[in-house]
Amino acid sequence: MQDKTQQGITLTGRYQGSGRGFGFFIPEGGEGRKDDCFVPPRRDGGAWDGDTVEAVMEGEDPKAPGRYLARITKIIERGNQNVTGTIHKANREIWLRPDSDRLGEAIKVLGKAKVKEGEKAAVKVRSYGSPHTSPTGTLCATFGPAGSRSASTEAILFQQDIHREFPDEVALEAQKAPQEVEEAARKGRLDLRDKLIITIDGAASKDLDDAVSLEHDGDNWVLGVHIADVSHYVTPGSALDEEAFARGTSVYFADQVVPMLPIALSNGICSLNEGVDRLAMSCFMTMDKEGNILSHRVAESVIRSTHRMTYSDCNALLAGTDPALEARYADMLPMLREMWTLSKALEKKRRNRGSLDLDTQESYILCDNEGNPVEILARHQGESEKLIESFMLCANETVAKHLFDAKFPGVYRVHEKPSMDKTENLKAMLAPLGYSLKIADGHSLQKVLDAAKGKPEAPTVSMMVLRSMMKARYDVENLGHFGIGADYYCHFTSPIRRYPDLMVHRCLHALLTKTGGKRLGRDCEKAASQSSQREIAAQTAERDIDKLYFAQFMHSHIGETFPATVSGVTRFGLFAALPNGVEGLIPVETLPEDEYAYDEIRMTLTGERTGTVYTFGMELEVVCVAADEGTGRVEFQLAGRADVPGCEGAWAGGRADAGPRSGLKTSPSRREGSRVTTPARSSTARGSKKAPSKRRSNKPAMHVPKQKKKGKGR
Repeated sequence: MQDKTQQGITLTGRYQGSGRGFGFFIPEGGEGRKDDCFVPPRRDGGAWDGDTVEAVMEGEDPKAPGRYLARITKIIERGNQNVTGTIHKANREIWLRPDSDRLGEAIKVLGKAKVKEGEKAAVKVRSYGSPHTSPTGTLCATFGPAGSRSASTEAILFQQDIHREFPDEVALEAQKAPQEVEEAARKGRLDLRDKLIITIDGAASKDLDDAVSLEHDGDNWVLGVHIADVSHYVTPGSALDEEAFARGTSVYFADQVVPMLPIALSNGICSLNEGVDRLAMSCFMTMDKEGNILSHRVAESVIRSTHRMTYSDCNALLAGTDPALEARYADMLPMLREMWTLSKALEKKRRNRGSLDLDTQESYILCDNEGNPVEILARHQGESEKLIESFMLCANETVAKHLFDAKFPGVYRVHEKPSMDKTENLKAMLAPLGYSLKIADGHSLQKVLDAAKGKPEAPTVSMMVLRSMMKARYDVENLGHFGIGADYYCHFTSPIRRYPDLMVHRCLHALLTKTGGKRLGRDCEKAASQSSQREIAAQTAERDIDKLYFAQFMHSHIGETFPATVSGVTRFGLFAALPNGVEGLIPVETLPEDEYAYDEIRMTLTGERTGTVYTFGMELEVVCVAADEGTGRVEFQLAGRADVPGCEGAWAGGRADAGPRSGLKTSPSRREGSRVTTPARSSTARGSKKAPSKRRSNKPAMHVPKQKKKGKGR
C-alpha cells in the first residue's frame, strides 16, 4: 500500500459510509483500521457505502492527531446497484428507506409501482442523486410486510443474489438426468460394489456426497474416501454447469437449504444413497499406524453404499452404549472402531505439525412444523463427526498434492498466515487475560489455546485467535493452509454443494484421461475467483438470516435473565453472547452512568469514575429487553439495572450486527481512548413528518414521511 501520509497522493480503495454525512476511506492493501482515513462531511464525492473509489490524501487531521483525512475524487464502481428497504408513501410519491444504516438517504421509486405502505421491497438504482436531487430507482422485487422474518429472509437472499428457484432450462436438464447408473457409465471404472463402504451424515441430510472404507494391507491401513462423481452429470457449458458456477455453493440456514444443484441431482443420482449403484471419484491412501501416507491412488469408480449411517448412531456405537444397535451393525462395527483409531492418529499428526484446534461454537436452530424456531442449541462435535472431518481433511490434502506434483491445473483452498497487524492486535487482546504470544505460528497459537483449555475464558481465547486469522479463499496457486498446517490443500469432498470441488473433480478426470489443456486452467481461474465471492455471499446470508431466527426466538424470552460473555466491544456498547450462541447488544447508554474510555486495540470500555472495565470475554448476567425478528437485532441490559428509556438510540447509530467498522452513535473519531459519556436518560427519534431530504448532508438520520396509521463444513 502506498504511503497515505503523503499529502496530495491519490489512492484506490473502498468507501465506508456512516449514513450521517461522514465516512471512511479504506485503502487497497490496508492491513487494519489504522490504515483507514476519515472522510469529513461533504467530501464524499457522492460515494455510497461499498463503492470502489479514488481518494486524495489530505494530511493529518488537526483536530485528531494520528488520524488522516481523505477526499473522494472519483467513483470507480458502485457497490449498491440494488437496494432493499421499507416502502413509505408521501405526497403521492413512493420512497424506499434502505435497510442498511450506512445508506442514509431515501430513494425515490419511479413509475407506478404497486406496493403497500410498510412493505419490504428492493429497487434497482437508476440515479445516485446529487447535492440537490434525491437518488431514484425502479421497483424490482417485493418481499412482504416489513418487520416479519419471512420478508427479511427473502430480502437478504435477494441482496446476496441467492435464488431459490432454478431457471426452466436448468430444471429441464436436471429432469433428464438418469435415475440410476447406466451400464455404459460403469465401463472403465474401478468396481467397488462388493466393498464395505458406508456414509456417515446428519440424520436429516439427503445429499450424501462422501463415503468411506477401511481395509488392511499387511500392517498398514488403506483408507478409501469415495466422493460422488457430480462432474459426470454436470458437464462444462451445460445449463446445469452455468447455474452451479453462478451459485458457487449451497446455502444453509435454520431448517432450509438453497441448493447449488437441483434436488433431482443433489438428492438423487449424485447422492450416495444406501444399496444403489453410484458413480464416484475414489482416493485410496495407504497409511502406517501413525497416519503417515505411504502411497495413494485416485480412480474413477462405481460404488454401492452398504449402510447409510448417522452421526448419532455412530457415536453410540463408538461409546458402546447401545447393544441393539451394535447387533444391527455387527458387519461394520469392527471397521468403524478401526476408523476411530486411525482418525485419532491423523488428529495427533495434524496437531504435531501445527494445525489449530479452535474451540469454536456453532448454533443449531430447531424449528416446528411451521418453520418457527422453538429451541437454539450449541452444536458439539461427537467422535464420528471428528472421524469424518479427519478423513475428509486427509483426502483433500492428498488430492491437492496429487494435482500439484503432476503440475496440473487445480483449484486450491488457501489460508495464509496472520498479518503483522492482526498478530499485534491479538497480542494486545491476549495480554489482559494473562496470555503471551511471541510469534503467530501454528505451534505458538496452539500453545495459547491449550493453556486456556478448561478455563472460563477458553471460548473467548479461541474466538480471539479465530478473528486474527486471514480469510480462507480459493486460488489456482497452491499457497498452503495455515489453519490446518497443510502444505497442500483443496476442496475435493463436497461437489454436490461446492463448485470448486466440482472443478477439482474435472481436473482429476482430465489428469486421468490425459485431456484438458489450457481451457481447464482458465476455467480453474474463473472458478477460484467466483467461488471465493459466492462463499462470502453465502456466509453473509446464512449469518444474517440465522440472526432473524435468533431474534424471533428471543422475543418470547424478553424479561428473562441469562448468563453471557462479552463477544465484542465498541464505542456504542458491548456485544454479549449467550451459551447457545445468540448475540445481542448492550447499548453504552444502559451501562452504569459514567464516562467511558474506549480502547480499540485491547477492546475495552473503562469507566473513568468507577474504574469498571468491560472487556472481551468478560462474564455477565444480562436481561433480554428487546428482540426484532425483522432486523435480527437483540438487545440486552445488565441484570439488576433499571430499564433506561430511549436505549433504541444505539440501534440508530450502529446496527446490532455491526462489527468494529460499524456506524457510531457518538463521535466519528476512531482514535484509541475516545470517551463516551452515558446519560441517565436518552432518546432518539427515528421518524419525522418531513419528506425525504433532497440533499445529501451531515444529518444524523434519514428522514421519511410519518406513516398514516448449517453441513458439513469442511
